[in-house]
Amino acid sequence: MYNETKLLAGGMVMLGVATSALVVVPYLTVRDLPPPAELKPYTSAELRGRQQYIANGCVYCHSQQPRAKAFAPDTERGWGRPSVAADYAYDTPHLLGTMRTGPDLFNIGARQPSDQWHLGHLFQPRAYVQGSIMPSYPYLFELKAKADPGDVEVVLPPGYSHGKTVVATKEALDLVAYLKSLNHTYAIVELPPETSATSATSATAASGAAR
Repeated sequence: MYNETKLLAGGMVMLGVATSALVVVPYLTVRDLPPPAELKPYTSAELRGRQQYIANGCVYCHSQQPRAKAFAPDTERGWGRPSVAADYAYDTPHLLGTMRTGPDLFNIGARQPSDQWHLGHLFQPRAYVQGSIMPSYPYLFELKAKADPGDVEVVLPPGYSHGKTVVATKEALDLVAYLKSLNHTYAIVELPPETSATSATSATAASGAAR
């Protein structure tokens, strides 16, 4: 019983220290950092698209937090610099993600700025990335004999349209607007000296969550 008590007490102390270092202290010191001037609030279409991103489970397979090189060469992959707290100033809730079944999307708007690419990729990923295991989302599109005025037609590679005209729904257009808004290619945020060490600890811990 004595050893069990010591084990429990030690575990509680470790939990308390970890919670303080990784949650409480970063929250008190980093949460009020102003967003970078280049980072703009989401538009109404992008906010609707963000809800589509959540509803369609994109967050289960994609992260939005490039990691420091100590963990993986994300910069060499073209995914951008490691993210910092201020990058998520307008994200409620944040969508950091915990899996990378697919690539990190923190800067997908910079890597793929084409509406047509995103729409076609959502309709049939394997038409754009050979061997992709991403599911297709045909319910975000309509198949018509001919596009109506005002429709956004998706131009697919040969053999993927099934002989029909593929038209994007409002939900698909909103989702693409959100994906294109994910562009954090501005300069890294400079943190005040008193918060730099805490932020680095927090970023390291958060980065390890999305291996």
